Amino acid sequence: MELSNVVHILQILLMGLVIATPGKPFCQRTCGNVTIPYPFGTEEGCYMDRSYYIECNSTTQIPRLHQSSSLVFPYGVPINLQVLEIKIEGQLRVSLPIAHTCFNSSGKIVSGVVVLVQMPRFPFSSTLNWFTGVGCGIRARLELAVPAMDMNCPTKCPDFLYFQNGTCLGHGCCRTTIPQGMTYSSYFAIASIGHQLGYFKCGYAFIVEKDKYYFDKIDLRNMRRNLSFPVVLDWSVGVTNCEEARKNNVNYMCQENSVCYDHGEGGLNGYRCKCYDGYEGNPYMVNGCKDINECASAKLNDCMRGHCENTNGSYTCVCPKGYQGNAKLGGKCMSIEQKENRSVIEGISEGVGGAAVAMIFAYWGLKQRKLIKVRKDFFKQNGGIMLQKTLFTCKDPVNQAKIFTEAELKKATDNFNDTNIIGQGGYGTVFKGILANKTLIAIKKSKVIDQSQIKQFVNEVIILSQINHQNIVKLLGCCLETPVPLLVYEYITNNTLGYHIHTHAMLTFGKRLKIAAETAEALAYMHSTTQIIHRDVKPSNILLNDEFTAKVSDFGISRFVPLGETHLSTIVKGTIGYMDPEYFRTCKLTEKSDVYSFGVVLIELLTRTKIHSLEISLRFYKGAAAYLASLMERDVLVQVLDDQLQREEYAEVVKCVAKIAITCLDLEGKTRPTMKEVKQELEKLRCVLSSIEAESL
Repeated sequence: MELSNVVHILQILLMGLVIATPGKPFCQRTCGNVTIPYPFGTEEGCYMDRSYYIECNSTTQIPRLHQSSSLVFPYGVPINLQVLEIKIEGQLRVSLPIAHTCFNSSGKIVSGVVVLVQMPRFPFSSTLNWFTGVGCGIRARLELAVPAMDMNCPTKCPDFLYFQNGTCLGHGCCRTTIPQGMTYSSYFAIASIGHQLGYFKCGYAFIVEKDKYYFDKIDLRNMRRNLSFPVVLDWSVGVTNCEEARKNNVNYMCQENSVCYDHGEGGLNGYRCKCYDGYEGNPYMVNGCKDINECASAKLNDCMRGHCENTNGSYTCVCPKGYQGNAKLGGKCMSIEQKENRSVIEGISEGVGGAAVAMIFAYWGLKQRKLIKVRKDFFKQNGGIMLQKTLFTCKDPVNQAKIFTEAELKKATDNFNDTNIIGQGGYGTVFKGILANKTLIAIKKSKVIDQSQIKQFVNEVIILSQINHQNIVKLLGCCLETPVPLLVYEYITNNTLGYHIHTHAMLTFGKRLKIAAETAEALAYMHSTTQIIHRDVKPSNILLNDEFTAKVSDFGISRFVPLGETHLSTIVKGTIGYMDPEYFRTCKLTEKSDVYSFGVVLIELLTRTKIHSLEISLRFYKGAAAYLASLMERDVLVQVLDDQLQREEYAEVVKCVAKIAITCLDLEGKTRPTMKEVKQELEKLRCVLSSIEAESL
């Protein structure tokens, strides 16, 4: 190869490096086994600014976050935090030491260290870390500079039998969430009043990434004092939101094929960049987001094998040259010759006498008439004539239900495609759809309907269609041209309460009380105004919108109570665990049956544990109320509380909510409160909680 060609190739490679890495042409992008993506860098010219500078010791190859420090007293040596991982999505994992305090038998401090942390640019993640304390009769204490506040995490050791490896419920180990935006803080352990040290002379306090520490009873005696734990910091770029950042083309960080999204409420903590769907890589670098080749893996496309063609940001399914048709899985590609032969055959058939054509049209017409008759029969069978007559005379045309055609709903759901299923239960399937006017809807397709209940179904449609309550899912209408009626509801965007307390696990105490009060308001309204008993109150039937407003849904087994009646005698239906035991025993359904189910929901809101997982089936207890009351009498309610509700300032409000749950779960329905009374008590507690949180700011 000629020298001039070699020089030319080197020039091209050098240009590529200059473009790929802002600033210097050659940037070290690893330190030890840690990748250092831009905007971070290990030397000048390779990072966005000094905030993103990662020190990389050439000897140890240990990366450290510059301008961060962990100061351990009494040693007093500031150390830049060791970096464990940098994620382009906006997380930075670093290693943080633990604090400890050791006491003599009378509880006086004999030794210990306090850890002070400062990271002006990168706050602790409030959702991915715990503040944790380990010890007997100690308080792990977290003091914040901004905002100025203290947080305490207490532990008790009343009996060695209470210790349970892997749990952090206050016995030997406690943990709590940390506030948003925390950058300057100190933490340490101190003895609680009336501490029970025994053989366990030391207490420990530390911040740790969730699921990176599991309590072991051995830690009470010999936890290593030089331990460090991984913690997660949040990082972003800029100091404004996306809208403001885009106005400055020079400093705007999101490169081509990427999208900007605000970090923090309103972009108060800057913004982040993300590659478009169909691209991957570093969105902060020029040409950093590369097209994903979906055709390289069968998991990334839905084409027939060998029929995928990659495009920028996506792909297409194509038939080979000389073929036409549908190249997706389940489709078929036909050679042009075959298609031409089919056209010839069709042409020949067209040339057959008019009698043959007439027969074809006659057959098609007969088939259509049969289909129309079947739809009419279903319409009558499902109460369509009665419903139509009632709706046409409705005095509120704005809120009246609409009778949809089967064709409308098939179009809205892509013929009830499985990909549009958003929920399934014992009584049917729920599909997501979009109407021609772009309205999002949820369509409930029941498995079966009792023909003796058609009149009641019609009444339910009429009444629910006219309910305009902010905490009850709006019924838009129904379709009666199918074997079982289809109910059409408004589409609620933010999943179910069950998802948020058992899977997502991000609900604050304030949001939980809000949802509980709004659900109680909806049930109280149903009982007093429409005389409907829901009969299946549970977290999966409470939907949430983007503002976490509760919307009670799924009235598939709900029942009306006639005026002047106190109950209905009916076949027992509902969900085991949430079902009123009195109703189960007597088959008498009352509004107090919903009150019992709501009490179970309150327990799940407090514990974030599914009711079947609690120990209410033990022979020592007669039911959920007795179990909860027993825990409160022994002052060990903390054993079952969700970690987020274990803060000291929440204690009295939590106990009050637990007491409400106990009254709702009374085995005798007549002694349970009404939903109106429950709603009023919960609203009072919301006000108390708001005052507590305002004082802590």
